[in-house]
Amino acid sequence: MRLGTELRRLREAAGLKAREVAGLLSSTSAQMSQVEAGLAGVSEERVRRLAAHYACADETLIDALVAMVSDRTEGWWEGYRGVLPPVFLDVAETEHHGTFLREVVTSHVPGLLQTPDYARAVFGYMVPELPDSELKPRVEHRMRRRTVLQRDVPVPYETIIHEAALRILVSDRRTARAQLREVLGAIEYGQATVRVIPLAREGFAGAGIEMMYVGGPLPQLDTVLRDAPHGTAFIDADSQLARFRALLNKVVKAALQPVESRDFIHRLAKEL
Repeated sequence: MRLGTELRRLREAAGLKAREVAGLLSSTSAQMSQVEAGLAGVSEERVRRLAAHYACADETLIDALVAMVSDRTEGWWEGYRGVLPPVFLDVAETEHHGTFLREVVTSHVPGLLQTPDYARAVFGYMVPELPDSELKPRVEHRMRRRTVLQRDVPVPYETIIHEAALRILVSDRRTARAQLREVLGAIEYGQATVRVIPLAREGFAGAGIEMMYVGGPLPQLDTVLRDAPHGTAFIDADSQLARFRALLNKVVKAALQPVESRDFIHRLAKEL
């Protein structure tokens, strides 16, 4: 889908219509639309021909797009196709291909750091209530997303967590204590850089800013994931990416340093 989006942007920047380009590939405008919508594949040779036709001189970008074509990864998430909504698979695949992950959360502990009991409580709060046959694979999928932090070359992951998210008892105190220990363990093993925004921090009006910022092979191929009432939104427009980078920088300034954050979480765990 992202490859198709970038090819459409290149075409539009060149001032060409899909039907004008279709002839170059001995194709149809309908087939071009499918490629640009991510519904049909395209070869490496065709990507390079299209880039040349669009007068794209950015060789680094072209190589990155070709790499997307060449990747034939059949990730673990494919085992959930037809079991979970497609967006669950899209999130896992996006994280898998990220060059770095930066997340801001204010209401829950980040999904990548949740324990099974914590995740079960979060998913179990949905309305209508999920039957166990749907709840179980959601929890399993969330736990398997941790593989990006545990593989031989983990994806660099930094999360900024508001104190409120650490204090909210989504289940009982035992689950809350276990969850804080899980976050501390991720810090200790170098799986995550964690920063905390204290409730007492003055001048922080960004409690509604929640996002996962996923780095691409190039900054223009970054993606922002945001949860919304209708589902997860994938944002990749240049202007929006710039906006979320600026918001990230503002949030970082409000957060404690990693060492201070670790000690803060230790104290909070003792309080529970």
